[in-house]
Amino acid sequence: MSDQRIDLVGLSREELKAEMERIGEKGFRAKQIWQWIYHYGVTDFSKMTNISKNLHGKLADHFIISRPHVSEELTSVDRTRKWLFKFDDNNEAETVFIPEEDRGAVCISSQVGCTLTCKFCHTGTQLLVRNLSAAEIVGQFMAARDSYNEWPSPPGDKRLLSNIVLMGMGEPLYNFENVVKALKILMDQEGISLSKRRITLSTSGVVPEIRRLGEQADVELAISLHAPRDDVRNEIMPINKKYPLKELMAAVRDYPAAINARRVTFEYVMLKGINDSEADARELTRLVKGIPCKFNLIPFNPWPGSEYECSDRKTQKRFTEILNRAGYTATIRVTRGQDILAACGQLKSESERTRCSRLKARLEAGIPDDEHHLMTQTAS
Repeated sequence: MSDQRIDLVGLSREELKAEMERIGEKGFRAKQIWQWIYHYGVTDFSKMTNISKNLHGKLADHFIISRPHVSEELTSVDRTRKWLFKFDDNNEAETVFIPEEDRGAVCISSQVGCTLTCKFCHTGTQLLVRNLSAAEIVGQFMAARDSYNEWPSPPGDKRLLSNIVLMGMGEPLYNFENVVKALKILMDQEGISLSKRRITLSTSGVVPEIRRLGEQADVELAISLHAPRDDVRNEIMPINKKYPLKELMAAVRDYPAAINARRVTFEYVMLKGINDSEADARELTRLVKGIPCKFNLIPFNPWPGSEYECSDRKTQKRFTEILNRAGYTATIRVTRGQDILAACGQLKSESERTRCSRLKARLEAGIPDDEHHLMTQTAS
């Protein structure tokens, strides 16, 4: 029976109302159930106390309230927590909670794997498998709340899981419809009720969808920039060949956050000898001139097989000083969760790590790998 039941998580309000009407119930039931799912965090219909016992059974016959399966939960020495979630088709994605003193951000994935192949990013070495559904995106945050027992939704200033950053696996704007649907659920005032100022979406620069995002969700915007010139960005971020910096900066200037003087975040991973010179810093200030913004400078997190090194502390400090003198806030991100591979650019599903490890062993032993050959042919 469970295979035939519909998951209520991830449905829009209108879709939830339609499901109630489909089973012969009044539309107002949708509001009640919405609040139980997203404000109280219940997964059991029998705990919905303002709904009759007869309806409990009827709902359970037709619907489920899901969470992704937690395959692994790791907590770093610095209190960063990472979950490996397994979905119904056995695909996996990772989610990370980055705590501060009395609050913190949940870093959510939008795809299984990634299609962008940014050369400095570990996650980008995993081929794109599929987009995550709205239910799977929202479910990551709900499961994180389960882990910290943060139900019902506390007032905004009392929340430990206070922010969401769409900076996990995948390019969120290449999964636009599901991501925006999930964002609207997360921001709904009768449920999880996160302010749009508490949600930041990070994109590598999918220009047309940046404009659509501003029209449909208007959450905070972060741009994975990482280079002030097209020649360097073309090399380390192939997406720049499709959407070069001139087009990207125009889209950012038109984004509601920039127009309304809310600061856009530019993320910039520090790569030794690649993008970290004083000339690069000065070029960066010229590139973003006129955009209300701040810089998040990210020390490169090495991973096996990477060809880059992290800029040294002296270089990072000098780079920061140049941006500061030009009037911009620039901070060097403190690396968090590195001991559990939860730091920026390190997310990669365990199944992919295992598959790659197995593949390497087979190739070293001289054993042909038909699966890898097929994937390579498909990708090309």
